[in-house]
Amino acid sequence: MPTYNIRGINVDFPYEAYDCQLVYMEKVIESLQNKSNALLESPTGTGKTLCLLCATLAWRRSFGEFSRGRSDKSSIRESLSQSVDEDMPQSQSSQLPTIVYTSRTHSQIKQVVKELKRSNYRPKMVVLGSREQLCIHDQVSLLRGKAQTNACRALCKKLTKRFCPHFSGAAEFVKKNPGIGDDPIDIEDLVNIGRSSGSCPYYLSREIHKDVDILFAPYNYLIDRGNRKSLKIDWKKCILIFDEAHNLESLCAEAASFDLPSSLLTACISEAKNCIDLSVARRDTSNDKTYSPDDFAILRALLLKLEKRIADVPIQSKELGFTKDGPYIYELLSELNITQQTADMLTGIIERACILLQEGENVTGGGGSHKTNGTVFRLESIGDIFGLIFKDNSTAHAQYYRLHIQEVEASSNDSFKGKTSRTLSWWCFNPGIAMEEFARLGVRSIILTSGTLSPMDSFAEELKLEFPVRLENPHVISGNQIWAGVAPVGPSGYSFNSSYRNRGSIEYKSELGNAIVNFARIVPDGLLVFFPSYYLLEQCISCWKTNGQQNLSNSTTIWERICKHKLPVVEPRQSSLFPLAIDDYMTKLKGANSGAVFFAVCRGKVSEGLDFADHAGRAVVITGLPFATLTDPKVRLKREYLDHHVHSRKSINKGQGLTGEEWYSQQTLRAINQAIGRVIRHRHDYGAIILCDERFSHSNRQAQISSWIRPHVKCHSKFGEVVYTLTRFFRDIQTYRPPKLEFVPNDDQEPARVSQSSPLSLDKINLEKLQTAFNPTSSLDSASTAEKVKRGSISIHMREIPPANRSTLTSGMLLRGLKMKSSSVLTSTGKESLVINGRSKQDYDEKAVDMATPILLKKQKLLITGHTQSTHEEKSNHFSNMVKTEHLQFPENICDLNRQETEVLADERTVKPDIRMLFRDVKPDIAKHKDAVSATVSKNNIETKGSAFLVEVREKLTVSEYEDFVGSMKALKSNEMKISHALQSIARLFCLPDRLSLLHGFKEYVPAKYRSLYEEIMISTTCDAAGL
Repeated sequence: MPTYNIRGINVDFPYEAYDCQLVYMEKVIESLQNKSNALLESPTGTGKTLCLLCATLAWRRSFGEFSRGRSDKSSIRESLSQSVDEDMPQSQSSQLPTIVYTSRTHSQIKQVVKELKRSNYRPKMVVLGSREQLCIHDQVSLLRGKAQTNACRALCKKLTKRFCPHFSGAAEFVKKNPGIGDDPIDIEDLVNIGRSSGSCPYYLSREIHKDVDILFAPYNYLIDRGNRKSLKIDWKKCILIFDEAHNLESLCAEAASFDLPSSLLTACISEAKNCIDLSVARRDTSNDKTYSPDDFAILRALLLKLEKRIADVPIQSKELGFTKDGPYIYELLSELNITQQTADMLTGIIERACILLQEGENVTGGGGSHKTNGTVFRLESIGDIFGLIFKDNSTAHAQYYRLHIQEVEASSNDSFKGKTSRTLSWWCFNPGIAMEEFARLGVRSIILTSGTLSPMDSFAEELKLEFPVRLENPHVISGNQIWAGVAPVGPSGYSFNSSYRNRGSIEYKSELGNAIVNFARIVPDGLLVFFPSYYLLEQCISCWKTNGQQNLSNSTTIWERICKHKLPVVEPRQSSLFPLAIDDYMTKLKGANSGAVFFAVCRGKVSEGLDFADHAGRAVVITGLPFATLTDPKVRLKREYLDHHVHSRKSINKGQGLTGEEWYSQQTLRAINQAIGRVIRHRHDYGAIILCDERFSHSNRQAQISSWIRPHVKCHSKFGEVVYTLTRFFRDIQTYRPPKLEFVPNDDQEPARVSQSSPLSLDKINLEKLQTAFNPTSSLDSASTAEKVKRGSISIHMREIPPANRSTLTSGMLLRGLKMKSSSVLTSTGKESLVINGRSKQDYDEKAVDMATPILLKKQKLLITGHTQSTHEEKSNHFSNMVKTEHLQFPENICDLNRQETEVLADERTVKPDIRMLFRDVKPDIAKHKDAVSATVSKNNIETKGSAFLVEVREKLTVSEYEDFVGSMKALKSNEMKISHALQSIARLFCLPDRLSLLHGFKEYVPAKYRSLYEEIMISTTCDAAGL
């Protein structure tokens, strides 16, 4: 495992680090050493999370070894108290820094823990989760939200008869097992430990977190005031890390705001009335005076007055509503005698009311002693609102708020159905309030990182924190792996502009649909199409299904033409249906001839946090700018607030600040950058970014696109240019992309999803000859490989993206030189094409763009004369002493393959003329192999020939494609698939330009009675691949 010395800290990294990774780790350590905050942007696929973990934990380890069990930590602290580190004051040396690593969701935290397992670091750690993830109680685990919380708390009271059996053993279990958390554990691991030991996983994590080196948790554990107070952490020695922080500003603002609709207020009044009745009944039946009916009567009276006061507010315009500055909330409440002094009393009454209601539910629930009730009481929300308004016994924070009352139509589920109800809102427009609390707590450093933080100045301005350390990292991909372009017009020349005045026209929708038909035809495998809103998405699809055939000679609709090329999936509005949509997309992607298309929405679930790597997403289409609705009260007031703030700053000469229009535009482009980031997910991925709106041509729009994309964006004046260059991009990337080097994980890594197949023996297709050729030839230690291999290819699966730069080669993959010769045709520069012979993968990466450039200028015949058939020589090339190359064998009847192509080309009525160009480039390739093959292949050595064919199949297919190949063969053997379907599946895998030798070579292994069927499939498949 390589070790890098960065700013005096030795960082163990599991792979040979890219330059951008070293820069990223340097910035992390700089922030930690200087006790400063950092804003770090690094594109997805650059190993951001692993770099962040390794750099932070290496810095932490410089203070002393990790806490492996409680006894170890006490001894470490004793030793540290005797020798003070120069980076820590004397008063802080008795304790080690604690790292709190947060991300948006539990699924993202799960991925971070996987990255930790890949590293060499084993800190004491734990993941904090909610009861929903961790509860193992038979009845409470079935509940959700506050109902679950209430039920859990009720069962954990020692005086109750139904005391939770799992709760009592948590603390004792941790004492007897101090090693829990020494190795990386996830939510599932905690649940398994709890089930096997009988201890509550939720309270286990709460016990463990008191004494850890690194704590993992979702954002709300830090942003939410109540959750933060429950953490036993010394904040002055704490490092806070917010991963995927691009949404942090909106989350902070939402956490500090509230909405109080009429329906909620009515429910609270009803609950207060129930409390009066319950307390009176108790007093009458058992002389229980614990709860005073007078207190609940006062609470109900105040809530009734608040309801009436909100209803009496004059609203002149339904669109504008009633708006006041934030401090007006205190004036409104003071009229009801709700002040700073009385608020605490009311909060106490509300807490007692909730307890009484809980007890009343348990008595009247009818479930006997075994009933576990988890009713959510609306009065708790009123208590939270009062706590937010009167927090810290101060009113200073109100200046960052706006009070708004609006009339809304009651929903169908509301008791006010058919009536107009009102909602009182108190919105926070300064997300920095939550972050400033960390500064007051004395947190050592705050690191915010994501793939889309730009523009950073506005991001820092919104959070009201100083970020001395900043970074905008480039991507690790090379220029020939990305196509990015603006399509301002469609196939008919109609302008693309999704603004309000244009998007409703039939012409715009039809033009956009016809453009997507073209993209569906050109782009292989998965295609993502993002719309500005659900409304526009639904309007366009409706138009495509019913219209769009006016200018066509047949009656085919636009939707039918899209479905001809790719199977469609539409993102649902309902969150509950989203997992089904994802499964549907992956199923269609795997089963369709030419892939699937996912129609989604910017800021929707598809655009946030999902990985569409490799075949899952070869291109993303942005159909417009997703501006928020200007008439939305929250958007309008936010813009006004920022403009007022800028004006105030100017008046006191404190700089410009962020204007409302700038914020409005930047939020839009940040949403676009998030959607774009769904594709090109790792070092060896590739894809296209298609911006279908003329407004992307403006320099101010492009300046806000992620910095790693910006240099590649080209503006095309005609749609034909887009089609031509996009077609060439996918053709060239398949032809000229570097040969793959597949890697296996280290012992502590999750294994790659590679199917190691045994020798195949099928009934209907004679492949007994194809014996597996994937035996070890040599072994490599990770240290030597890290020094010699700079780049590598890796298998990727959706949502599980291991780093690209792994350091150990699989035993089954062969490194081969790549020899390319041009024909005598000259390029447009007058020079002959490059000849590349025996070059290492790293050298090929560095020259890939230069080599592709002249080929794009004029169509060339690039002859690939086959893999270098050299034996293992210690000094023959850059990879000597690393792997032992094997001879690549070709089928005997090359002449038959050549003759077959001649027959295909001759039948112009069956194969369209453009196919000749495709086969012309392959035919000399096969012919060139004749002499070399005849000299190296024995006609009687069928087993060797079959093995060599499998080697070539394994080399040219991706891991997922190879699994499909093996699956088709096994399905045939077990009669699970018709032979025609199996042959079609295999032919589709071999139909790309650089795999045509496989397409023809496989014919030899098809029994004679099925060869005519296979030839027909070959022709149709090749036509589909060429887009004909």
